[in-house]
Amino acid sequence: MKPDSPLLKILACPLDKGPLLLDERGGALYNPRLRRSYPIVDGIPQLLPSSGVPAVAEEPAVESAHDA
Repeated sequence: MKPDSPLLKILACPLDKGPLLLDERGGALYNPRLRRSYPIVDGIPQLLPSSGVPAVAEEPAVESAHDA
């Protein structure tokens, strides 16, 4: 799926019905509100609620610098 695909404008998260972002590195659609990622298999987004997986949250470098 390409970032400028018109399909991205109409796809929505199956849980909160909000817009999704394309994560090209992971080959998935990402919902930042719920922090869930939905895989794209053979060019087809898997948008069933059960196919969403929690996305791994990365800590910002600023926060980790304060902890040291």
